[in-house]
Amino acid sequence: MMLIPCPFCGKRNESEFIFGGPVVAARPDPNAVSDAEWVEYLTIAPNPLGPVQEKWWHARGCGEWLTIWRDTRTHDIVEAPNGSE
Repeated sequence: MMLIPCPFCGKRNESEFIFGGPVVAARPDPNAVSDAEWVEYLTIAPNPLGPVQEKWWHARGCGEWLTIWRDTRTHDIVEAPNGSE
């Protein structure tokens, strides 16, 4: 079980949240990149080891979106949102 620190509700069980995915670069303009770059953007999902910035929605709580840094090797929250632990 992972405890996610919500700046409004405090530390809460991960079951209250919905994973929104990693924070990624802005979507490229499909008309400004090559076909190969566009296909890579659409099909290759990053899967890094170590700290990753992620979005989580507190669906069963305050309803806010949070951005946290989580270590993918240990699931430890390495940086919490402002206002939380």
